Amino acid sequence: MFNQKLLEECSNAHGVSGFEGEIRELVRRELSGCGESARTAAGLQICSRKGAEGAPTVSLIAHMDEVGFMVQGITPDGYLTLVPLGGWWNHTLPSQRVLVRTRGGAKIPGQIATKPPHLLPEAQRRQVMTDDALFIDVGASCQAEVEELGIAPGCPVVPDVRMQALALPHRWMGKAFDNRNGVYCMLEAMKQLCAEQVACNINAIGTVMEEVGTRGARAIPAGLVGDVAIILEGAPADDTPGQSSICRQGVVGKGVQVRLFDPTHITHPTLADLVLELAREHGIPHQASVRRTGGTDAAACYAHWQGIPTIVLSTPTRYIHSHNGIIDDRDLCACCDLVCAIVRRIAERQLKAEDFVS
Repeated sequence: MFNQKLLEECSNAHGVSGFEGEIRELVRRELSGCGESARTAAGLQICSRKGAEGAPTVSLIAHMDEVGFMVQGITPDGYLTLVPLGGWWNHTLPSQRVLVRTRGGAKIPGQIATKPPHLLPEAQRRQVMTDDALFIDVGASCQAEVEELGIAPGCPVVPDVRMQALALPHRWMGKAFDNRNGVYCMLEAMKQLCAEQVACNINAIGTVMEEVGTRGARAIPAGLVGDVAIILEGAPADDTPGQSSICRQGVVGKGVQVRLFDPTHITHPTLADLVLELAREHGIPHQASVRRTGGTDAAACYAHWQGIPTIVLSTPTRYIHSHNGIIDDRDLCACCDLVCAIVRRIAERQLKAEDFVS
């Protein structure tokens, strides 16, 4: 069953890379009754639920951070220069509203701006504005006014967006669906599996700084991941105009995306076969996906998790890495259902990492 309130909290929470405190506290709160809670020095939030002695261990992993910005400096006229945290397509940025979080925790509204097109040469009007041509306007007239607000270099900046329902059933628009989709699915699946007392060890791991190079996943304590890792993500949809309709693998409303390949990770074939078989067996809407671009926390698998079998499950999201994404809550439910089916099967057959070696 879809939990609208929880998704709203996940989407609306502030947490750019390196500043995940607000969403981390939500994860801690939601999983407080599921197992032993811990926060690592790197900022990861972990909930571990112990099963039977010698049982397999499955880790559900979702990165908590979202793309955003950091204040680089303040001009004498009171504008904020910025640097991006994560990958932005600068076409989408001018005129968008943002919130600057001060050291004291206040959230100051502002707008990303650039030189007006009326004052630009014709050739420059057609170009994408570079990062150094963008600035944030909080309405100040001088540097002193900005500093009085508590804004200083290093303050994080997030889109000023609240999640909302669209006119059509099941469709939602909001910020940070990459990766609050994954956080939502991790929380809901973990709570369901713990309520069922599934016969295996389960870790729910909220990672940090994925958007700046999967740094948090590489800092997961040695040996914690266990026998199988399930990465939960929000992936770019490929069902909008201008994209090929021949081989669409991320259609909003068509189910959870089962990623078999991207440039940073190849799913163990035995694990992939098991997951696709379970989706068919349980009638879970799903889309097998082979991606030419992109990457997830699964990139840490071989170098940092000793090659543990890992699969990425995603919910398709239109307009990823922009102020507003669009998703379908039925895809979230399909993702949660598939996660639970995988963990139940691993517990039922007591599958260990070596059982997935092809």
